[in-house]
Amino acid sequence: MRNRFSTQAVHGGEEKHKPYGALTTTIVQSSTFTFENSAEILDFMQCKAAGDRPVRDEYGRYSNPTQSTAERKLALLEGGERALLFASGMCAITTAMAALLSSGDHLVMINDCYHRTREFALTFLGRWGIETTLVPTAQSAALAAAIRHNTRLIFAETPSNPYLRVTNLPEIADLARQHNLLTMVDSTFATPINLRPLEHGIDLVVHSATKYLGGHNDLLAGTVIGSCAVLSQIEQARGVLGGISSPNDAYLLVRGLKTLDLRVQRQNENGTRVAQFLEGHPAIQRVYYPGLPSHPDYAVASRQMDGFGGVVTFEINGDAERTGRFIDRLRLPYIGPTLGGVESVVQQPAALLSLDPAERRKAGITDNLVRYALGIEDADDLIQDLSQALAGI
Repeated sequence: MRNRFSTQAVHGGEEKHKPYGALTTTIVQSSTFTFENSAEILDFMQCKAAGDRPVRDEYGRYSNPTQSTAERKLALLEGGERALLFASGMCAITTAMAALLSSGDHLVMINDCYHRTREFALTFLGRWGIETTLVPTAQSAALAAAIRHNTRLIFAETPSNPYLRVTNLPEIADLARQHNLLTMVDSTFATPINLRPLEHGIDLVVHSATKYLGGHNDLLAGTVIGSCAVLSQIEQARGVLGGISSPNDAYLLVRGLKTLDLRVQRQNENGTRVAQFLEGHPAIQRVYYPGLPSHPDYAVASRQMDGFGGVVTFEINGDAERTGRFIDRLRLPYIGPTLGGVESVVQQPAALLSLDPAERRKAGITDNLVRYALGIEDADDLIQDLSQALAGI
């Protein structure tokens, strides 16, 4: 019998009987794992040489028991054969791309994604002789036209940051299969609660586990999930590049995943209610939320997603100064660059990004744009707080 999602989140990937009779996953705070004798070392090395996954740990840069528990749980939640844990979401993305792409290869990327991901592709991969073509969201013809004889990978982020564009995943997967390409999707904003890209034919799903998966703003981690065959290449690169998660962060991630379903369901509810309130307010110019019929990808999101998430992006009627005054009047959210935790966090992207004004406009970041990442507070309190802040400007 296969357990349902909430049960998997609590129990999946964990040993029933843990060391010392502990109920929670043990933090194995060790960089080195010793052997009983030379014969055990020989068996271990023969196993590695044969390409089999060792049944024990050797050195902390390669694996750790606490990390392995988190990986098993992540794989179960996304429906993948295997998961790999990394020191951050960006570490997961960059290591995966470094493992799968070589000089002379070509990457196609949906352009409405995290600016650091674009920076890595355009700047660092470019230095290594790997060219990237950016394609707008929901432009099927442009995506197909971007594929070349040397294209190896299609990368997308859905929903995207900050405009919450939703990519049609079955369409990308079908196109990739026609050309024998790999596909990778950053599903951080969706979480496995709202979207499981592997079910739509995508090869690899990545998350910044720092966000919703951890859920408490107290860890840094990232993950790549997919088939054993592809992840074995990425695991080899992780062992060389060293971007491993710490045992303590892996433990915090296991703990956070246990309440993922409860937290995200509340954040879905808060996102929908706040988006509806803002869309009807005269001080708001526009709201971007895939659960609203006004969003350009509403139809795709309705078919593809089980919930629309806890991030609402919107534009104030006014300039940068008026937008800043609105944010300063809010009483409940913190001001900062993160999302996905139990506390609401708000930001004015134009104020936090280091891009100059011309570059911000090119990236579509307006001065009056606000990204509100909703926590698990009561929706009525969040709306009341928004109402008083808007009335005050």
